[in-house]
Amino acid sequence: MALSGPGQTAGISVFVDHMIADLGVGRSAVSLAYMAGTLGGALGLPWIGRAVDRFGVRRVLACVAAAFGAFLLVLACVQEVVGLTVGFVGARTLGQGGMTLIATTAVAISVTRNRGALLGVTSSAGAAGISLFPLMAERLIALVGWRYTFAAEAVLVWVLVVPIVVWGLRGVARPGSEPDAPDTGGPATAPAPEWPLRAIARTSVFWAMVAAVACSGLVATAVFFHQISVLGEQGLTPTQAAANFLPQTVAGLGAALLFGAAADRYSPKLLLSAAMALHAVALVVLPLVGPGPSALAYGIALGSAASGARAVESAALPYYFGTANLGSLRGLTQSIVVASTAVGPILLSLAYQWAGSYRPGLLALALLCAVVAVAVLFARRPLPRSHHGTPVSADTESRQNTEEAGERPTRD
Repeated sequence: MALSGPGQTAGISVFVDHMIADLGVGRSAVSLAYMAGTLGGALGLPWIGRAVDRFGVRRVLACVAAAFGAFLLVLACVQEVVGLTVGFVGARTLGQGGMTLIATTAVAISVTRNRGALLGVTSSAGAAGISLFPLMAERLIALVGWRYTFAAEAVLVWVLVVPIVVWGLRGVARPGSEPDAPDTGGPATAPAPEWPLRAIARTSVFWAMVAAVACSGLVATAVFFHQISVLGEQGLTPTQAAANFLPQTVAGLGAALLFGAAADRYSPKLLLSAAMALHAVALVVLPLVGPGPSALAYGIALGSAASGARAVESAALPYYFGTANLGSLRGLTQSIVVASTAVGPILLSLAYQWAGSYRPGLLALALLCAVVAVAVLFARRPLPRSHHGTPVSADTESRQNTEEAGERPTRD
């Protein structure tokens, strides 16, 4: 997950000004190329997820890492906007989407107890590694230029992923093929029923989770992308606004751990609703934010909400639907989330142009988060299925729905 950094927004952002100056194109052209690359990348993620289900984590990771490095080399050699767009498509599909998808899927299919907590650790450690790439890239650009820096990142991905594929993931099976964990008395994660994709698509809880993480991605990316301007409207200097990324990052790391651990014990629906409510609160109080403690509290709330929603979604999919088609599920959800991140900044920008202020747009996003928070609570828990894919009795469904209202059961 850390090695997805060169394909993440933070990792690419440090190259933008150098690309504009070297290629002789406008900022809007680069932004449109990046949006097209992000949306194009979203279309490829379901195919990566299906490949994980069919061929396993190790083979797909090897192919994704090899192609990811190749597209980083494409970015190192671009001369015009078309090549830049192609490079962005590959970097976003394979880096931001594919590497992240494979990392979380590998943990989910390998861990059968305390899955949420370990997915939280994966997200936190991966995010910490991703945050190092902008710093390293910026220093390397000053030494050798942006093109050689892209090439160096490609080599880094190839050199580090090969040992991970050969030795680090040797015991990882295909999704759905892992054995059930013995009951040792600790908090248990989901059993591994065989949920057909069509059956999953007919459950309200699946679409509620997708709506929550997509809304979280849209809101977080919109506000992060315009953060200097948004907080500048509240009286913060550009330096103070940029510094607000620090509490957001630190809070996000802690929230991923806390929400992930809580997902082993409490209802994912309640936790997702809490994360979306926290999003809404952060956006509602933003017009009241000023330099000092209020800006710090805003950064903590926004970072916690975004990371918390992602951590819960990673644990909720295998909890509700097992791991038989987990790669395909994560490919679908990731594609929707990536697409939402592409349109978020544009929506907030259009709202600003229409109103002359960010406040109406922020309040509209807050209302959207509040609606999703309530809708998640009303999503019905899916009818449990046996290991052969058939529904269990209505009595079992009633018992599990009752259990989910409070603390999650030790063993379903």
